[in-house]
Amino acid sequence: MNHTLNNQPKADILVVDDTPANLRFLSQMLVDQGYNVRKAINGQMALTAVKTIIPDLILLDINLPEMNGYQVCEQLKKDERTQNIPIIFLSALDDVLDKVKAFQVGGVDYITKPFQFEEVLIRIQNQLTIQKLQSQLKQQNSQLQLTVKELKSTQAQLIQKEKMVSLGQLVAGIAHEINNPISFISGNLVPTQQYIQDLLKLIYLYQNEYPQPSKAIQSFLQEFDLEFMINDLQNILGSMQRGTERIRRIILALRIFSRLGESDIKPVDLHQGLDSTLLLLQYRLRAEGQRAEIEIIKSYDNLPRVTCYASQINQVFLNLLTNSIDALELGIGAKTSSNLPPTIWIITESINPNEVRIRIKDNGMGISEEVKSQLFNPFFTTKPVGQGIGLGLTTCYEIIVQKHQGKLSFNSSQEEGCEFIIDLPTQMKDMEVNN
Repeated sequence: MNHTLNNQPKADILVVDDTPANLRFLSQMLVDQGYNVRKAINGQMALTAVKTIIPDLILLDINLPEMNGYQVCEQLKKDERTQNIPIIFLSALDDVLDKVKAFQVGGVDYITKPFQFEEVLIRIQNQLTIQKLQSQLKQQNSQLQLTVKELKSTQAQLIQKEKMVSLGQLVAGIAHEINNPISFISGNLVPTQQYIQDLLKLIYLYQNEYPQPSKAIQSFLQEFDLEFMINDLQNILGSMQRGTERIRRIILALRIFSRLGESDIKPVDLHQGLDSTLLLLQYRLRAEGQRAEIEIIKSYDNLPRVTCYASQINQVFLNLLTNSIDALELGIGAKTSSNLPPTIWIITESINPNEVRIRIKDNGMGISEEVKSQLFNPFFTTKPVGQGIGLGLTTCYEIIVQKHQGKLSFNSSQEEGCEFIIDLPTQMKDMEVNN
């Protein structure tokens, strides 16, 4: 738009009339009022003028050669670029049906000829004011939508941050509380085994030195199977040793998963994070009741160490693996077209010297087209009420894309499974690393 003498923007008005006298009169009067005015003497010229520069308002005669005003209006309303231009009809037709049709095709006002210019001017000003207010409202709505989106994102970040803090505290507490008693048990098992071996040797010595035991000992030996006890005792101690070792591995997995006591960002082995996450999810991978066992197939490349926020990357692994397990637990993918059992593939590879890729794929039912467009939206979830708040994939996206300058994408077709692809730089830009 241009500017008038008072520095306010001038409206651009297109006047369409096949009567030269009317066209000159209206044009001159509007120019005198400070408007930019363009003229057209038929419908086709009017459509061409509109395509060249979109006007703020159109004064449109109905009786035009070849294409009447109604048809011009209909053409304009079909085009997204021109459908919101206010159109005021000017016509000598004063029948009610003509006026009704004018409004039906999209006109905003109707002025009957002969007209008073003051009336035309006031109606133009009213429509331009309405148009301006509608434009302001549209801008405010856009700003409001942006604000709501930012609010949701901030809310999601706050909730996830609180979850991560709580998870870290929980992991720290569990690891500390379990580690001490397990250390006591594990540390005492070795001397206990040695003491038992010594006691058994003593019993064998007594048997050799006193081959004829007393009646009381003979009676006890008849009720008590010494050989069975000796063999079973070794099995019990071995089972206790294996159990404590497994608990120690779980504690180590918790420490790797949460990276307790380590700096926020440092070079790490991503395979350690994946394996520790799988160990923590082991209880969900085993067969239970009607649920089939979920097979894990790993294909690890020789990856370089990746500088990242390790605990956050592990959170991404946990969220993606949990989603795959949730899909397979529904019974989806128990038998697929390839006749495979429920399966999750974890594939790592070096894309180039500065970037690695992690792919997590399952053979579930995949993602529908309706869900795909909303997958990374905050609070969107396909799970029943109470079983998820829709922050998992939003958090994954923020951690990978926004915090680590990586990429998170997915491939999925219904009944063909789903694959999430993480691309991570081996070294984050503009980030100080504490080794």
